[in-house]
Parts: sequence; structure tokens; C-alpha cells
Amino acid sequence: MFPIHNSLARKSSNATGDETSSECEGFNFRTFRWTQTMLFAVSEINSREDLLPNTDLGYVVYDSCYTISKAVEGTLTYLTGTDEAVPNYRCGDGPPQAAMVGAGGSDLSVATARILGLYHFPQVSYFSSCSTLGRSFQFPTFQRTIPNDKHQSSAMAKLVLHFGWTWVGTIASDNIYGKYGSKRFIDEVEEAGACIAFSETLPKGDSPEDIQSIVETVVASTAKIIVVFSSDVDFSPLIPELIRHNVTNRTWIASEAWVTSALIMQPGVSAVLGGTLGFGIQRADIPGLQEFLLDLDPYDDALTEEFWETLFNCTLDYGKALRRSKENAKGANSTHPRAERGVPDGLCTGREAIAKLGNTYSDVSQLRITYSVYKAVYVVAHALHNMELCEDGKGPFYGKDCANISTFEPWQLMYYIMNVRFKMPHTGEEIYFTNGDVEPYYEILNWQFNSDGEISYVSVGQYNGSAAPEDRFTIRNDSVVWSDDVLEPPRSVCSENCQAGTRKGIRQGEPVCCFDCIPCADGEISKTINARECIVCGEDDWSNDAHDACMPKIIEFLAFGEPLGITLIVISVFGALVTVAIAVVLVMNMGTPLVKANDPLLSFSLLFSLVVTFLCSIVFLGEPKDWSCMTSQVALALGFALCLSSIMGKSAVLMFRALALKAIRNKLKAAAKAAKAAAEAAANNEGPDIIVTNTNNSNNNNNAVAAVGANAEVDRLTFAQQRVMAAVATLIQAVACTVWLIVLPPHSIKNTSGQNIKIILECDEGSVVFICCIFAYDVLLALLAFIFAFIARKLEDHFSEGKFITFGMLVFFIVWISFIPAYLSTRGKFMVAVQIFAILASSFGLLACIFLPKCYVFLIKPESNTEEMMKPRPKPRDGTGTGTSASLATTATEITATTASTAIND
Repeated sequence: MFPIHNSLARKSSNATGDETSSECEGFNFRTFRWTQTMLFAVSEINSREDLLPNTDLGYVVYDSCYTISKAVEGTLTYLTGTDEAVPNYRCGDGPPQAAMVGAGGSDLSVATARILGLYHFPQVSYFSSCSTLGRSFQFPTFQRTIPNDKHQSSAMAKLVLHFGWTWVGTIASDNIYGKYGSKRFIDEVEEAGACIAFSETLPKGDSPEDIQSIVETVVASTAKIIVVFSSDVDFSPLIPELIRHNVTNRTWIASEAWVTSALIMQPGVSAVLGGTLGFGIQRADIPGLQEFLLDLDPYDDALTEEFWETLFNCTLDYGKALRRSKENAKGANSTHPRAERGVPDGLCTGREAIAKLGNTYSDVSQLRITYSVYKAVYVVAHALHNMELCEDGKGPFYGKDCANISTFEPWQLMYYIMNVRFKMPHTGEEIYFTNGDVEPYYEILNWQFNSDGEISYVSVGQYNGSAAPEDRFTIRNDSVVWSDDVLEPPRSVCSENCQAGTRKGIRQGEPVCCFDCIPCADGEISKTINARECIVCGEDDWSNDAHDACMPKIIEFLAFGEPLGITLIVISVFGALVTVAIAVVLVMNMGTPLVKANDPLLSFSLLFSLVVTFLCSIVFLGEPKDWSCMTSQVALALGFALCLSSIMGKSAVLMFRALALKAIRNKLKAAAKAAKAAAEAAANNEGPDIIVTNTNNSNNNNNAVAAVGANAEVDRLTFAQQRVMAAVATLIQAVACTVWLIVLPPHSIKNTSGQNIKIILECDEGSVVFICCIFAYDVLLALLAFIFAFIARKLEDHFSEGKFITFGMLVFFIVWISFIPAYLSTRGKFMVAVQIFAILASSFGLLACIFLPKCYVFLIKPESNTEEMMKPRPKPRDGTGTGTSASLATTATEITATTASTAIND
């Protein structure tokens, strides 16, 4: 059974209404070659002495016309044994029927195999590759010499994946061959991550609208790879429309059914299908076949006659040719028609040369399906041969019987076909069946056109389904010529690959192959192409700029050796040296009034605490360790506690002196006011006993009243009390720091959250409550010292120590108030730098405001450092003047003397 024609022509009915067999149209030269190959194989077998030596093969040829109805009709007719199909009826007395070779197509074979299976009649197909036919339960008598399509689908999927094509279109014929083949291919590529851009079905018969729709889909799609599972008959109507729309820049993947078919070779096809890759079944050369094909008698039968007339566009019927010639002559108004001379136009001679036409019928360069037909005939022949050689008592059937080759049943031959094993002549290929299938083997063919438009089917690889999985698919990339003669494989993707450093973001409602490439977030990387997710770097790592690798984070701390660290060390050491130098100056001037005016020991404790604060800032530098964190924080807290408590002790004495002076001034004002009132009253009385005295000249009587209880009213705090006050205040801080170090001490930590690309080594305070309490205590001491100093700011005229302490504390507060926002707005090592700057600035502020004025007197104006220079200035008439703290006793004496003088004068 061969599809010698492409389709049914028409159906006719006689007058009684009985339907007759439909005629066929569209003679197919390729399938007619298959038919002739079967005849060649039968002739070759019959002429051999080693194969069926005592038996000749006969045949009956049926034309399926590529339609199921004709295939079923032919099958029933064959089984019936008459010209009319009668189901379940056999009328024939000739040699036994052996097997059916065919049918030519999976749809046709499914229909015929279901019928033949009912009768246990063997069927060997040469062109039906659909995987459905491999179900032995449904088709128990079906065998084939063409590989199962499941292997071809897998081979196509491997080809697509080999070149990285993830956006593929499919076109399939509207039959089980196309549907099952494309479905298996789609399942495999989708499982591997590829996507189907479109899936179209070729119409049966002439349907321009459907063809146009398919072409529009191909043109609109961005897919550059199109897989076609179809026969040449179904696919060929699409070719003209593709050419008309100039559909180029596409790579077509061909199934074995059309990869070498001449029916596809239409004018202009090279521009559309150039570079096609396809899978062809095993090719072979069959010696003597071409001579057999060319040595054809056009008068053998109706098929050869139709072939001849179609090939040479003439007729072998003289009467038909004569009528056609006369019609042509009438149409041309010829006065001397050729028909009148006895040689009608269009008449074949029967001696035309087939070889000169170069038709696909005589082309034996790509014998693939033809070779499959050749093998199918040999399968039946070898099965019959094995049956013929069976010896009685050694047979395969019940009781070890053998079948009689002259009267065997079809099921008996079926046993021999299923178990046949032989080597093909000329090629040496071993043929045997595994569950009705042969070993899968495909050549990967590449369509390469020359400048004249002639095609070459170049083998560029192979697929061997029986090999190990890793060795099944091989292809030589450099041998492939793509469309437009490009040497590089085309790209067929919905979206370009997401490179390392990005991840795939699926588009809503679109296939998974259509995606957006989203850069990995900071701290995340992707190392592979098309990564679905970004990988989060470890705690100590961070992503590089390309986000394709995790790099160790930068370790950051304020090091000793960097410029900023060196600068801070120099400033700290400079401040400590200056402080020591001031202490030396104080020692050198220990006995002078300016030093003795306040407790010298508090001055030295203040200078010592400033040395501590200057030097403790150095401990903040370098890589933080547990010991350095504890040392720096505790030294800072205790240093400032000692410093501020010393200042508080000094300012407390000044405050009490200022208060005492204020009390004395108030007494002076009251006494002066009373004396003045008494003098005015006496003047008004004008008594003779009134002695008028000059009351404004009070300085003349200062020494007279100097000893009137002056010292008893001035210093309420002794030096010892000041020292106790400073010691107790510092001790409280020391106890608090000790508890802090025991309970929750400061320690070094790695701060990985402060900055993304850095690991900041810093000190953790251990307890926020403790550090807040400790430094709040320092703030309390600073506030008390400031209040005391502020009250005593107008104590002196010549050397106002209270005023200098007030300025120093104001600087202290300004520095630390400014420090808070600056500290909170910085990160990393600059936080440490800001803290050190605050420590140094506040220390320098206190040192400069409190001790520089004294050093100025000691070094620049030593003549001012005397008791005389420390005396107060003359008091103004309004009584608002103030005295010096250095000679507060003298001032008190003057006030007392003035009061006494006024009383005497009165």
C-alpha cells in the first residue's frame, strides 16, 4: 500500500445510488519510486538462490491516496480477495496472503493496523513513525522499519537545546504523526526550560485562509526556529505563501517525512528554507535500482501509464491525443493542423528518456524512505524463508509443529516476523525488532544551496538512540551553513540571557522564557546565567560592583598609622605636653600670691586630669579590643570627673568669697547711707558743737579699721574641704565605673549593619543605662562648676579667676553640645574621630581659659604677681565697684575702716 496520489479527486455515484470508489489526483513521483522499489526488491528476492529458493513472491499494490478511507478500503479489499471490499469475508483460492507492506503514513497505518490486528495479519510499515503505533496491545501485528518518532522528537529537542534556542515555534500536520510528534517535542523542550512561541496545525486539503493565518503567525513571531512535523504533501502548500511573504531569517527543523522530499523544492525556496536542519533516517545505496527505475515500460499497467503521461505531459492514448490536437487546432485557427498529417500533438512515443528530466523519481542520491521500503520487503521475505526452513518437530508452535509455507495462517508468519534477524544486502545493516521497532538512527542533514539554487543535503551529525545517553547526539557546528549563508548559529530567545549579577523576573501572563533581567540588590549576587534568584552574601562579605561575586567587606577602624590618626596623636601629645609645661610653671611660681590665691593642689589635680583626658584619646585609636574599649571609656569618665570636681572645688571657694564680699558691700552701703543721713540732719540743725569732717576721704582711715573681723567673714571653705569635695565627687564616679566594668563592661564588636560594604570595628558600651548614668554624672559636675563660677564671675577686678572658669565651662558645654549631632551624623572611624576631637577641644578649652591667663602673668607680666598688684581698685562713688579675690581681706578691711570713720566723724 503506497500513497501514489496526494489526495482524493471526487466521489461519484451511479444511477442506483451505489457509491463507487473515489478517484485520486496529484501523482507523486517520490512515492511511485517507493512502489517501484518494492517491485525491484521482490524481483531481486525471487532471483536469489539463498533466499526463498523454492518460493516466489507476488504482490498486489493499493493506492491509499494519503487518505484513511482509501487505506481502509484497500485493506478490506485485500483481505476479501476480490475487487469489492466485504468485511469479514475471504474469497480467494490462490497462494496465501503473507503480509502488508505499508501503509505510507501514521494515520493510515493506525486505521489499517486496527483492522489487520483483528485478523492477526502481519503489517510491516516503511513510513509510519508515530509513537502511538508502538503500543503492542492496540496494534499487536504492527512492525516497522522506520524508527519510532519518540526518538526523533528527542533528537529534535536535543538539537534545539544544543544551540541554546529557547523560543521555538512548531507547525504540525493535522494527523497523529504531526500531533504526537510535536507534542512529545514540546514536552521535552519545555521540561528543559525552553518555550513554545506558537503552535500551528497545517490544514487538510486546500485551505488558503488557514495557510495565510499560519504565515502571518510566523511573520509576527520573534521565534527564529520553527520545527515542522509534517509530511511533504501537507507542508508543500505552505511553501508558496512563505515565498510570497519573503519569510527569511528563519531556521526550519524538518522531520524525516519531508527533509529530502523533492515536493518541497519549489522555485525560490532557497531563500526561505536555506539552512534547514532535518533528521533523515538511514541512507543507503541500492545497486541496480536506478537501472530498474529507468527501464520502465509505460504500457505495463495503469500506474506506469499515468506516471509516463504525467512525467512527460503527454498521453499514450492515440485517440485522446488526436482529439486534443484537433481542439487545439480549432482554438488556434490553424489551416494546416498537424493532426491532418496523422501525428497528433501531445502523443507520447513510449520511448522518451526518463533520465534526461532529472526527476525525483529517478534520483537515487537520498534513498532513505526508499531504503525503508526495501528493508520492509526483505523482512517479509526473511520471515517466509525462516518458515520455509522449519524442520518438523523443531517448529515454534504447539507440539513443535511447523507452518506450511503453501497453506500457513497469517498469525504463524507473524511469529517469524517478530523474531526475524538478518543483515541487509549491500549495506550489512542488521535488522531485528524490539517491541515492533528497529534501532533508532538519524542523520542530521543541513540544506545548503549553491549559487545556482541547487541543493545539497549535507550530513552534519547524527543521533543514535541505541547509544549511551551522553553519546546519542553529535553535531559538527562548523559544518552547518545557516540561512542567508551565515556561519554563526541564529539566536532564538524571547528574552536575552540574564548575565551574572542579575536575576530573571518573570513577566506576568507570559511564558517563562519571556522575562526581565533584574539587577541583584546590594549584598546579593548571581554567578550563573539566567539565575532565578540572587544569593545573599555572608555577614562578612558584600557584593562587588558587578554583583557576580561576594567580596570580603572592608575592615574599618581609625588606625594609628593613617593621616587622621597621626594628626590626632600629635594633637593629643601636644596637649599633654602643654599641660605638663603649665604644671612646671605653677611649681616654679608656687609661693607667689597668684598661686596661693586658690588651693594649689586642686590646680595640680586639674592639670593631671587634663593630661589624662588628652592621653586617653589616643586609646580610642587602633583596632578596638576589649581592654582598649574598657580603658578608653573609663579613663575618659574618670578624667573628666576629676577635672570637673577640681573646677567645682575651686569655683565653690570663689562663690563663697563673692557672697561674702557682697554681704560686706551691703553693710558698707547701709552704713554710708546712715552716716549721710546723720550729717544732713546735723547740718539742718546748725548746732555750734558740730564738727564738720570730710566724709569722702575714707582711704585715709583704711588701716584703722583693717582688722575689724575681716578674715572671719571671707573664706568659708578651707583647702582641706575643697580637696575632700573633689575627692568624694571623683570617688563616686570611680565606684560607678567599677560596677559598670563588673556587670556589663564595654567590649569590641563587628558592626556589619552600619555600612553595607564595610565591617566597622567599634566599641560597644555594654549597657546604655550605665554609660548614660556615668556621663550624666560628669554633666552634673560640669553644671555645678559652671553655676559656682558664674556666681563668682565679678569677684575680682585685676585677675578674675571666676570669670575665666565661667568661660572655660561655656567652651566645655559648647563643644559637647556640638558633639552630639556631629557624632550621630557620622559612621565608622569618623565617629571615633569626632569623639576624640570633642575630648581634645573641651580639654584645650578648659586649659586655655583657666591657666593661660595665669601663665600670662607668670611669664609676661611677673611684676603683676605681687600682693600690691592684687589689691582692689578704688571703689567708685556709687559703691558698685568690686575687689580682687587675691586681696579680699584687704578689701574687707577698707570697708570696715570706712564705716568706722564715718561713725567717728558723726
